[in-house]
Amino acid sequence: MASTRKPTFKPAARQAEPAGNRPAKTGGSASGGIISAQRDLEPDVESPGKPAGKASRSSGSPEGNVIAFPEPKRRRQRRMVWWTVSVVGAFVAVLIAGAIFSPVLAVRTITVDGTTLLTPDAVKEALSGLEGKPLPQVSEKEINQLLKPLVQVRSATMEARPPSGLLVHVNERVPVALLKQADSYIMVDVDGVQLGATQDPSAVALPLIDAGAASTNTELFKAIAAVLDTLPADVRARMSTASAASPDAVELKLVDGKTVVWGNAEDRELKAKALEALLKMPADPKIPVSVYDVSVPRHPFTK
Repeated sequence: MASTRKPTFKPAARQAEPAGNRPAKTGGSASGGIISAQRDLEPDVESPGKPAGKASRSSGSPEGNVIAFPEPKRRRQRRMVWWTVSVVGAFVAVLIAGAIFSPVLAVRTITVDGTTLLTPDAVKEALSGLEGKPLPQVSEKEINQLLKPLVQVRSATMEARPPSGLLVHVNERVPVALLKQADSYIMVDVDGVQLGATQDPSAVALPLIDAGAASTNTELFKAIAAVLDTLPADVRARMSTASAASPDAVELKLVDGKTVVWGNAEDRELKAKALEALLKMPADPKIPVSVYDVSVPRHPFTK
C-alpha cells in the first residue's frame, strides 16, 4: 500500500542574527532546512480522472481491512440438498393430496368374495355408502363398521383395485350346531350367534344340540359348541346330535347311531385328530363298533 505521508518542508529555527551577517537567500536551495513527514488523515480529494465514489483507502477505514472468502463447498452442497428435498417433498405432498381427494379414484365397483351364508348382493348393499368415495379414504375399519348389522360376518378385509374397484374379502362365522326353537331350527356358531333358520334340520349338515343345552348362555352349551367347533367340517357333518350331562361329559351321536365319548374340553385338538383317525379305520364285520372313546386322546379305543 502506498504511504500516505507527504513530504513537507519546514524552515529550521535559527537564532536571531544581525541583518548584516545573514547570508543571502538562493532559490531552490535546501540548505538550512529540515525535511519531515506527517500522516494525512484526510481523504484524498477526487481527481478529475478518478471515478466518483472511489476515494483512495486510508488505514483508518475499517472497510479497508475486510477480506471476502468464498462460501465453503460443503455448505453449498448442504443448501442444495435441502432445497432439493423441500421441492421433492412438496411435489409428493401434492400428488398424495390429489390421490386422496381426486374423483378419478372414486369407488364405482364393489366385488365380494368369501360368502356362503350371505349373498354377495347383501354385502354390496351394506357397502353401498362407499360408492363415490375416493379409494385412499376407504379403510377396513369403516367396512367392518358398515357390515356390523350382518351378524353372519365375523370380519372383512379389503383390496383396492385402482382406479375405481374395491374387492372385499368376507370372513363369515361358521355354524357349528342347530338349536330347536318353536317350529324352527336355528343355526348358531361357537359364540352362540344366530346365523339363520331352517324348517328342515336334515337340509343342514349340522348336529342338533339337545334341549338341556339349548340356551347359549349355559356352561353346557359352551362346552358342546367348543367341541363341535374343533371338529373338521367333514367330521362335524357326520354328527346327528350333541349332548352333555356336565361340561366334563360331552357326548356326540353319529348319523349311523354310533356314539362318541368325548369327555371334557381339554386337549380338544388332539381328541379331534384321534376321532378322525378312528373314523377312517376300515370296518371289520366280525368286530362291530358302536362306541368311539377319545376321552383319553393318547389312548383312544373303540368298543
